[in-house]
Amino acid sequence: MRLPLRRAFFALLLFLTSCTLSTPAQTVRPTPILVTSNPNASPTPTPFQPADANYIPIEAPTLVSTFTPLPPTNTPPPTLEFTATPLPPPTASPQSARTQYTLYALLDYYGHQLAVDETVAYTNQTGVTLNEIVMAVEPMHRGGFTLEHILLDGNSLNYDISDHRLTVYLPQPLQPNAQITLAMRFRIALPAKVKDDPYGYDVDQVNLTDWYPFVVPYRGGWVLHDDYALGEHLVYDAADFEVNVKVTEGNIVFAASGVEEPNGEWRRYRLSGARTFALSASDQFRVMDAAAGGAQIRSYYYPGYETQALAILNAAVRAVDLYSAKFAPYPYGSLSIVQADLNDGQEYDGLVFLATKFYNEYNGSARSNLVTIGVHEIAHQWWFGLVGSDQALEPWLDEALCVYSEAIFYKFIYPNSLDWWWQFRVNYFGPSGYVDTSVYEAPTFRAYVNAVYLNGANFLEALNYRMGDDAFFAFLQDYASRYGRGHATSYDFFAVARQNTTADLSDLIAAYFRGGY
Repeated sequence: MRLPLRRAFFALLLFLTSCTLSTPAQTVRPTPILVTSNPNASPTPTPFQPADANYIPIEAPTLVSTFTPLPPTNTPPPTLEFTATPLPPPTASPQSARTQYTLYALLDYYGHQLAVDETVAYTNQTGVTLNEIVMAVEPMHRGGFTLEHILLDGNSLNYDISDHRLTVYLPQPLQPNAQITLAMRFRIALPAKVKDDPYGYDVDQVNLTDWYPFVVPYRGGWVLHDDYALGEHLVYDAADFEVNVKVTEGNIVFAASGVEEPNGEWRRYRLSGARTFALSASDQFRVMDAAAGGAQIRSYYYPGYETQALAILNAAVRAVDLYSAKFAPYPYGSLSIVQADLNDGQEYDGLVFLATKFYNEYNGSARSNLVTIGVHEIAHQWWFGLVGSDQALEPWLDEALCVYSEAIFYKFIYPNSLDWWWQFRVNYFGPSGYVDTSVYEAPTFRAYVNAVYLNGANFLEALNYRMGDDAFFAFLQDYASRYGRGHATSYDFFAVARQNTTADLSDLIAAYFRGGY
């Protein structure tokens, strides 16, 4: 009989809090825990690694916030002059035109209920007049999502929800460059979490990922792909977030995509120019802190995993500093690394999840899944978060770059383990297949990973060798600069590459890609 009473209280509390958002109160923050201990454990395989690997416990990470790059490789000079085509214009909208999401979320942690007031300030940057706006509602895939209303200027709007597609019909056409602000209230009965998705709850964690309706990109039409068994399907515009959360009861620690700041009785987080905003809540979390790339780095872990939490924190510090130098400045004010009961890792802006099994497998060495997958997910802060792309139709643009970012990490941070990395992560599987395979085309998960992730890394290594280190990293910096907070395609990638080298790339592209880039 407790649940109906809880829900009644939950609804009443949401109504009351929506009227008293400015009431001052002292926000309780978790006390950071700093641990220094010696790592040890043993590994088990993951879908990305060989079933029987020879781990050598050397080069254990230590907390370092700077790195010393190795000199460039002695790449032969290009022998063929190549004239590049003009670059396309960058795709990023000005900051003032980005969609602004403001959310007040009340979480019943133990009852697995969430109630949210959301406002969406949307500027029409499509270049055409809009009669409707399409939003993705990913919780519809798992059930429990209830939309109470959508308002414009206090008036209810007509809408339709089909699968995860929410179509909001506008009473007046929205002209180019005009802005509207939608207000909506929804609630979610959170589902039990499954191993291949962070979203939902389990015995010691509640994760909110892709948990709110968001406006999908418009590229000659609204871009909202169907869900599929392989890879990711969502495409995001960069947006700005203000997320306010509080709980109905309990001493709950939140890991979030943004830095916490006080807002009366609420915990407020802000995140600018990001694709997503994720939260993870637990009454069991412990926290370690460090700093890198001008950002606060936090490792959230469960009791008994102090050694592993410190190891991934140290690897994160090194990766953020290295990638900030090689790609672009770290794009956010914080990075949360969250231990979770998953099959693998998963990235969001400013927050990544790593499977508890990686923590259990950790052997005290940089030659471990905890480090390799950890820096892979961290690399997504640049190749997904900063530079957006179509994860369903061109997944190589983020996944291949993130696998190769692992190689870059080992090349500059643990050079004695670089050969091990290539054997462990790539060569063992003998990868083949077109790198520009979509998530809908590969016959199996293994074929998808081999083509997009691993053969993608082979291509990028060949591209790096052909261009030489100086030109290759200049290209990545140019690419990140031009398409940061925007959207890049394969054509954009190769156009920028050609602008940064005199080498002919046509044979490499023909060998790895079927598209005529």
